[in-house]
Amino acid sequence: MTGTVSRGRRLPVVLRNRSFGAVWAAQVLTQAANRMFQVGAVWWLVGFAGGGHRGLESGLFLTVSTLPAVALAPVVARIVARHAHRTVLSTAAGVAGVVAVATAAWACAASLPMAAAYAAALALASCQAVFDPCLTTSVPELVEDADIEAATGFELSTQSLAGLAGGLLGPLVVDARGLPGVVAGCAGAYLLACALVASARFPYGTATAVARSAEPGDRAREAVPQGRSLRAVLAGLPFIRNVLVCFAAANVFTTAIYVVMPLYTRSVLHSSGSTVASFEAALGVGTLVGSFTGGRLPGRPTDVGAGCLALTAAALALPGLAAGHATALGSLVVVGWCVGVIGVRFVALFQRLVPAADKPGFFAVMQALLGATFPLSSLVFGALGDHLSARVLCLAQGIGLVPVALALWGLRTRDGRGPAASARPVPESLAAAGDAS
Repeated sequence: MTGTVSRGRRLPVVLRNRSFGAVWAAQVLTQAANRMFQVGAVWWLVGFAGGGHRGLESGLFLTVSTLPAVALAPVVARIVARHAHRTVLSTAAGVAGVVAVATAAWACAASLPMAAAYAAALALASCQAVFDPCLTTSVPELVEDADIEAATGFELSTQSLAGLAGGLLGPLVVDARGLPGVVAGCAGAYLLACALVASARFPYGTATAVARSAEPGDRAREAVPQGRSLRAVLAGLPFIRNVLVCFAAANVFTTAIYVVMPLYTRSVLHSSGSTVASFEAALGVGTLVGSFTGGRLPGRPTDVGAGCLALTAAALALPGLAAGHATALGSLVVVGWCVGVIGVRFVALFQRLVPAADKPGFFAVMQALLGATFPLSSLVFGALGDHLSARVLCLAQGIGLVPVALALWGLRTRDGRGPAASARPVPESLAAAGDAS
């Protein structure tokens, strides 16, 4: 009997806990559907439906698709705090499914207007902006206390895999079935996710989850003071503030790749959706490898980060200098690897430097700050894509990153706290946390 239990305990939490497994599967379905719709619709605009303003239309589409996660953050926080999490999750997935069904029916019956495509993108992105943070918050309600860390790490680590799957499928389905095929696939995924969440049990509930964080014997948590405002946190950590500014600036050039890739495929390579899918795969694989290897690189985070930004600049510019499918593919693997490495090293650094009570607010606002540059980048590079060649855009991305890399490298000498703190070895537990992120 003991042996059986012991063997069962070795199974991953998604297999031992059916409710968590169902909710996790719903997460994979919604995130894959969201990414499939975004990438597929951009390729549809660039390769098929776009007129003389393909760059602007695709950039505007990505802008609309990424705004809700930033703009709705305060509203989402209130929704998640005030309502039962299973209800929030199933409603978000269900509404997304209904929107996708209606959009697919419209696209099958007649040519889908651009305004309708933008409206669908806004609605689906809004649903996803509610679903993702609610799921992360719900983990303590689904699993035992001993499984919270494993469940959280598992949930975070699968996000990139779901995005990779959706990015691969989107352009391929557009080539085979057009936009109606993509939206119909998304509708099925969302509705199945809704059913999975509705079938799951949340046995521990919000009250139990809150009680866990207030265990009388948990001395560490009792000693943590109340969280401060983000302004107060950053005022005491100027090094972190400067790092965040650097990465926000870097994101303007790196995230433009989601606009530039389809334009490059069509205007330079004169290829199909399978090429866009291969680019998405290269970027995703590179990011995964970087996430698992970044914690093993020697050197301080500022040095590693600056070096990775410089390498990213060279990789982004290379397809502009030497056009070709193999060149672009290799460059995207390098870009993805650098992104994964930077994420691991700096998330671990922030875990050490930010006080425990300030971490929830800090990481939430950090994500909003970095994500806020995505709409700007999509719109600017999309508009430029109607007037400049895709090869010039590649060069612009690379050149724009050079001063950011220099600024990040300069932080090692301008702030004594940054290098001193970053020189300490990264604990294995924090490196694992960075990998999961």
